[in-house]
Amino acid sequence: MTDATEAWDHECDVLVVGSGNAGLVAALAARHFGLDVLVIEKADRYGGSSALSGGGVWVPNNPVNVRAGVRDTREKARQYLKAIIGDRVPEGRIDAYLDYGPEMIQFLEEHTHARYMRVPGYSDYHPEEPGGDPQGRTMEPVPFDTRKLGDDADGLNRQDVMKPPGGLCITTVDYRQLTQIMRTWTGRLGAARVGARTVVSKVTGRRLVSLGAAGVARLRLSLREAGIPLWLSTPLDELIVRDDAVVGVRATRDGASITIRAKRAVVLASGGFEHNDEMRRKYQSEPITTKWTSGAKSNTGDGINAGLAVGGTVDLMDDAWWGPTVMMGPVPFFLLAERSLPGAIVVNGAGQRYVNEAAPYVNFVHSMYEGQETGVDHIPSYLIFDQRYRNRYPFSIVPPRRPIPQKWIDAGIVKVGATLDDLAGKIGVPADTLRSTVDRYNSLVEGGRDLDFGKGDSAYDRYYGDPSISPNPCLAPVDRGPFYAAALWPGDLGTKGGLVCDERSRVLRADGSPIPGLYASGNVTASVMGNEYPGPGGTLGPAMTFGYIAAKDIAGKL
Repeated sequence: MTDATEAWDHECDVLVVGSGNAGLVAALAARHFGLDVLVIEKADRYGGSSALSGGGVWVPNNPVNVRAGVRDTREKARQYLKAIIGDRVPEGRIDAYLDYGPEMIQFLEEHTHARYMRVPGYSDYHPEEPGGDPQGRTMEPVPFDTRKLGDDADGLNRQDVMKPPGGLCITTVDYRQLTQIMRTWTGRLGAARVGARTVVSKVTGRRLVSLGAAGVARLRLSLREAGIPLWLSTPLDELIVRDDAVVGVRATRDGASITIRAKRAVVLASGGFEHNDEMRRKYQSEPITTKWTSGAKSNTGDGINAGLAVGGTVDLMDDAWWGPTVMMGPVPFFLLAERSLPGAIVVNGAGQRYVNEAAPYVNFVHSMYEGQETGVDHIPSYLIFDQRYRNRYPFSIVPPRRPIPQKWIDAGIVKVGATLDDLAGKIGVPADTLRSTVDRYNSLVEGGRDLDFGKGDSAYDRYYGDPSISPNPCLAPVDRGPFYAAALWPGDLGTKGGLVCDERSRVLRADGSPIPGLYASGNVTASVMGNEYPGPGGTLGPAMTFGYIAAKDIAGKL
């Protein structure tokens, strides 16, 4: 924290720290309301974790779904959020999210290049709870041709986490269908559509991106056309305070320390602390490491620590947007469909099942850590599947019926055993227990119901199941060798704890009073979702909404 007494190197009305969805929406809204805006970004690429994500946006009663004929109401969504979140989050924050989320989407549609499309049938994560929707509330970005960005296309954050192989442009809808390429005509038609799109792009020279990259790219084009400067490689060093109000920041640019005055406010949208090993060990449960996260490498908690230094307070620091993850060498692979597809189970270090394999990913990892707390070793766990599974479904980037790459086997990423006993020896679990676990699971498959853990009972489980299998699209026996195992670790898409904010996105002190001039949105804040995850896009939806709310409040439009 620095007291502002020196001359400023740069001035603006609103300074936004971070260039993910939260920061870009805040910047675009503030500019629309007539304010002079600057965005600074620590990394040498823009987009942060938003650009690496699946790009889903969960906003109840949003205009895209309304036009698609979805019947949703604010009251129904509020009932759902209260059912899953409980009293963990102030009701004012939940109400603000529900009130301004649809308005935020309408603003983007009317004043920016952001375009979204419904993801039909992608269920809320807890559809059986009051107000839950088994048909889902999620939308995703329409694919975008990055040629429209010109030279700015090279600055888009595109790491290995969600980048499709071979230059393919794959949407969330495509991904689900591609898992069924060997099983259904819908899957084959989906593959044909992806192939045709790829051919057209190669012929015409289009450079299509999808998922989170498309969402960020569309916002980046909008930022440029709005005349909002974006300074890359400009990390925040500290907030500058005068008379107990935040009036600017000290940052580093071109190797020199600079000061930037924010005449109206600073908006922190700098992401979480998933790549800060010291913070993870301080706040979160062991075992923990920065190696398992799929979040942007620049997310080291800078904004959180800057907010703490000026009197802010934090919450939910022990939690994250967890998900079971396979380490592909140094690169984490976040498992989605693989756990729900029939013919796979998850066992712990004792060779026993302990969780619904198809459970929402945050809840799955909560179960992993709960085992550690009771003295049962669930970390790592193992995804076990057989040759029938491999013949029918993809695993990671390997299509069905293709052999697991030998380099994966040599590196120990995937273990292979001719028999279950052989596999048990290779992963270090008791062979008799693993055999007993598989026998029990196979007996449940015969009855069509997982009486032990409920795999396939939820509409969410069934979204990634095999619709050609009845009565339970998530169940098939594990009985055809060879058998395979991949170690699962408690990875994440980013942390979900951070600065405590009110319903106007203002950062709060421990006594509940707002810090004048300081706002925040996204993973730099304590999530409005508490310890839960309502549905696909439950990270980006609130991040964008509270960025929009911050801009409205700063401009006096709230």
